[in-house]
Amino acid sequence: MFKSVLLPIDLSAENSWSRAAPVAIKMAQDGNAPLHVVTVVPDFGMSVVGSYFEPGFEKEALHRIGEALGEWVSANVPEGVEVHAHVLHGRIYDEILTAAEKLGIDAIVMGSHQPGLKDYLLGPNAASVVRHAKQSVFVVRGGD
Repeated sequence: MFKSVLLPIDLSAENSWSRAAPVAIKMAQDGNAPLHVVTVVPDFGMSVVGSYFEPGFEKEALHRIGEALGEWVSANVPEGVEVHAHVLHGRIYDEILTAAEKLGIDAIVMGSHQPGLKDYLLGPNAASVVRHAKQSVFVVRGGD
């Protein structure tokens, strides 16, 4: 059994969690383990990009995403499961790996889908997590 489970999700992409969430929830229930649900807000990259946004935009965006993540948790995680929601900010796979270390996670459950052109252009976050994580990583394939 695992002592703690991490479920990274993309709130804007149901395929990132639709099949992985039930697996992560079951693992947490079976092990009486806390479930940590994380979503990562990518940073702007170059500072010149951020200069096009209003001051305070980033803080407001993180707040709204935190509210949306709380709603997702309420709608998708059953009563009786100890769950902690975390909004992270930065490079997606780096933030997932850092959170796993800081939170003492021993199992990461991630959704994945059949690779498409965008995966080759953006880089597959799941592959980076699998390659670099010290924890066990379970990749749950989607039907897409």
